[in-house]
Amino acid sequence: MKKNRTRLSKYIIRIFVILAVTYSALLIPGPESPIVPPGTASPFLWNQDEYWSYLESSFLSARSTDHAILAESIESKLAITWSMLDLCQDGDIEPSSPLLLQLERIFFELSPLVAVETDYLADFVELRTSLRKTIKDQSRHWDMNSAEARNRLYRLLFGTRTAVEEIELQADDGLIPAWLIGVNEPSATPAAELLGVEIHSGDILVSRGGAPTSALIARGNDYPGNFSHVALVYVDEKSGEVSIIESHIECGVAIASIEDYLRDTKLRIMILRMRSDHPAIVGDPLLPHKAAGKSLKRARTEHIPYDFAMDFKDNGKLFCSEVASDAYSQMGVTLWMGISNISSSGVRSWLATFGVKYFETQEPSDLEYDPQLRVVAEWHNPETLYKDHLDNAVIDVMLEGAERGEKLDYLWYKLPLARLAKAYSFILNLSDSVGPVPEGMDAASALKNELFSKRHTDIKNRMMQMAEDFQTANGYRPPYWELVELARRAKVELYD
Repeated sequence: MKKNRTRLSKYIIRIFVILAVTYSALLIPGPESPIVPPGTASPFLWNQDEYWSYLESSFLSARSTDHAILAESIESKLAITWSMLDLCQDGDIEPSSPLLLQLERIFFELSPLVAVETDYLADFVELRTSLRKTIKDQSRHWDMNSAEARNRLYRLLFGTRTAVEEIELQADDGLIPAWLIGVNEPSATPAAELLGVEIHSGDILVSRGGAPTSALIARGNDYPGNFSHVALVYVDEKSGEVSIIESHIECGVAIASIEDYLRDTKLRIMILRMRSDHPAIVGDPLLPHKAAGKSLKRARTEHIPYDFAMDFKDNGKLFCSEVASDAYSQMGVTLWMGISNISSSGVRSWLATFGVKYFETQEPSDLEYDPQLRVVAEWHNPETLYKDHLDNAVIDVMLEGAERGEKLDYLWYKLPLARLAKAYSFILNLSDSVGPVPEGMDAASALKNELFSKRHTDIKNRMMQMAEDFQTANGYRPPYWELVELARRAKVELYD
């Protein structure tokens, strides 16, 4: 009996030693993420904190202004803005035109007044829709890779959307419909419905997910935006069945039904469509349908891994934007006429830890500025819109830290388990199944993403408490620039 106990003890000790050695070996860190130098371009900066404060003070002043006086001021500014838009349609206008700067300024100055006098909200939204169409029409003859053109488009398209959304977040629920209709661009391709709006085969869906990494994708480039994902629509001409082709970090290129597509969290969706007067569409009106068909056929017949490197010139692997650009490039159409740049060293370093190697690429948000495409419609609701703004504010503040040299880290003691999870995922990937660690992502990167997401959530939760206090004290929701300041305070309180 004693000998048996001794043998058992030795056996247990051997197992413990083996486990300890294995655990220690799995603790050995991998190579550090490469040091990524800053890009040659420059990130866009508004640098207008004083102006945002002025607009907020205009809002506060308008709240105590006589109704008739406020209405008269709004109607006057609306009339002036419509006249300026008419002038923009008379001939070709360059991005440096003073008229465009004046148009931006008067639109922004209208927004705090309409936020108070919401009877004019529908007129304001209509004005913004017309402005976007007019500016995108003008941009057809601009050099879309010039900083001047990109800055002007961004200020007018992203800036005016932000102005409308700030009003929506101050207004009563239901004043702005879930769908904001843009241009009902004609299309000869098969059609179906998405949440009550007509979509066509070959349409491109840009959307925003609800994860912290979605906010990082949307905000982490030279022109911080609202979108993190791109998908391509195919509508079967016989059955009317809709297939949505997209690429996910977890599994690469996949095909989803409308129901599956909407089941994933969507904070906003935008429908983009090729212009019907585009020379390629005039030559072949079914070109978008054929492009989507090629993409669908490939997705059905081969496994296409996710492209963490974000190399849009190599279609062996595809990230989400490439699903659309690769399909159209096979039909002779080059999307993203203005290539996205990720120039700041902090953002580049963070993205490099997740495997990104190419920082001149195709960002989802930037597709909106492509003059070849019309914005058919945008969807969101007040709840998802506010979450979008909260997530963005936290990411903007976290990226300020990245610029100061803060690095993405992970809990070192979790590395062995993460590596075992990666090995398990590798086995599952061989049978086209999805494991806990995405194909193409290493264990350390997965842990960094986990800690990054936790910090984002922590800061966001604290910021939301501060935002509630702000609303109680001031009687209105904090506008975006105030949310950013609250996020800074929350981050200092929790992590600095």
